[in-house]
Amino acid sequence: MKLKVVVHEAEEGGYWAEIPSILGCVAQGDTFDELLSNIYEAVEGCLSVDVENITTSAKDKIMEIAI
Repeated sequence: MKLKVVVHEAEEGGYWAEIPSILGCVAQGDTFDELLSNIYEAVEGCLSVDVENITTSAKDKIMEIAI
């Protein structure tokens, strides 16, 4: 899977990034290398949602997809 990442220079120094295809998924780092590492960690965290706590009804369907 490939994701677009928008990298910004932070006003206070360092960098921050957002992954537009994953709402609310952001990362920051003091250096570009730290940012890069944190981006991978942020994406993993954003995609590992616990679906066991989601309430469903009889009309709902649960699917698994590979990306």
